[in-house]
Order: sequence, then C-alpha cells, then structure tokens
Amino acid sequence: MTRVLDYFSTLVADDDSLPLTETALSLAQDAYPDVDLQGTLAEIDELVLRLKRRLPDDADLREKVSTLNRFFFRELGFSSNLNDYYDPDNSHLNIVLKRRRGIPISLAVLYLEMGEQIGVPVRGVSFPGHFLMRVSLPEGDVMLDPTTGQSLSEAQMVDMLEPYITRSGESIGSALRVLLQPASRREIVARMLRNLKAVYLQTERWQRLLAVQERLVILLPENIEEVRDRGFAYARLDYLRPALEDLERYLGDCPDADDATVVESQLHELRQRTHQGDD
Repeated sequence: MTRVLDYFSTLVADDDSLPLTETALSLAQDAYPDVDLQGTLAEIDELVLRLKRRLPDDADLREKVSTLNRFFFRELGFSSNLNDYYDPDNSHLNIVLKRRRGIPISLAVLYLEMGEQIGVPVRGVSFPGHFLMRVSLPEGDVMLDPTTGQSLSEAQMVDMLEPYITRSGESIGSALRVLLQPASRREIVARMLRNLKAVYLQTERWQRLLAVQERLVILLPENIEEVRDRGFAYARLDYLRPALEDLERYLGDCPDADDATVVESQLHELRQRTHQGDD
C-alpha cells in the first residue's frame, strides 16, 4: 500500500505536471493491485492511433470534434452505466475501458485524453450532479455531455442546475457562469475520489474507504476535513492510534468547527478503548 501511495504522491506533487489520465487510472490500484497501468495507457494510445487514421491531414477543429464524437460514442460505444450507476468500477478506468461503460467523469477523462492527443482544446467542468466537458471552437465554447457527446443548451443546463441552487436570491444564470469554469486536473481527481468515497460510505466498505481517504489527504493537503474523515475511517477499522491522531489534529486546527462536539465524542470513545487495550 505504501508503494501505491508513494506513486500517487509523485503523480500529484505538482499542478502543472499532473498527468490526469495516469493519475485517474492509478485509483484502480486500490481495487485491482495488479492492474497494468502502462499497458492500459498504451491501450488508450492505440485507440488514439485508430482515431487519427480517420482524420484527414487538413481536418479543422469542428471536423476533429465530430470525428472524435463519432469514434468515441458510436464506434467504441462508450456510454453511461445506467444499469449499475453506483458500481465503484465506473470510476476505475481499466474497467471503463474494457466495458465501455462509466459515469460522466470517468468517460470525460478518456475523452479529454483522446481530444488532447488530436489537438482538440477540451476541458472538464465540475458541474453539480453531472460532470461536463467544455470545447473551445472558433465561434465560441460548447458544453458537451460526456455520456453522449451531445451539446447542451443554456436552458438544459439551467434545468440540470435547478435542484442544486438554494433560494437565496441567487440567479441561476449567474451561478451557471461560475459553474461552467474549467476544472483543474487536481479538482477532477478529487471529484473522482469523492465519488468513490460516497459509494464506499454507502456500502460500508471501510477498508476501501480508508484507501480513498489516504489519497484525498495526499491530493488535498490543505483540506483538514479530509484528515478528519480519514480519522473516522481509521476508527471504523479499529486503528485506534491513527484515528486519535487525525481527529486530534482536526480539532486542533478547527476547535470551533460545527461538528466539534461529534468529533470530541468520537475522541472520548477512542481514548477509552485505547486505555482498555493498554490495560
């Protein structure tokens, strides 16, 4: 496990050189320790070679996007895994590549990789509830749904956004502009990890949850809430001392946090169990 986390730490050490596809693929190592990362990346490169053969040398940007869409969604058949949307394998690129099924963000990572390799300026957008893609064309930016390749109108995106907007006088139009800003590669990896975190919390797979939390603490070193959540994961697995360390660190940094009482209560219980173990 240490070797896997060391590798992940190296990948995410620097924003400018963070390799999105390799980093996203490396998340599969928690579920598939023997996954062939370089072999899987080579598989993606092979698909790109097939895509390039379909492109004339003088293809303009519009033609590249339309050829990529045709290849990715029709020929390769990538789409959303509607039958089992909350399967953790929807976030594991090695399996998404094999099944041609995933969730918006994992499909987007593969699309972004292929787009980048053929010179399409496409970025991920961390839209609430449904990850999107933003393609810059000469006539303006177009928003694409990574599960279908279809472009989305402003009205469609407003409808998608409505459940997430509080009625605090904020206009949906102004919220939309902010939310359509491109996401950084670090933000994309964080969202993939938080998707897995939600699945493992729901299914109470504590060892897998801890593996995800370890990665989130490395990826987002300034985010003390992820340290707290790693502490809770440790506690679930009866790793008492690391749990104590994380939760004490959280309260030390955020003594007035809204959940301070809950964390104190967990700490009290952990200290009692630690003393019983020492007796």
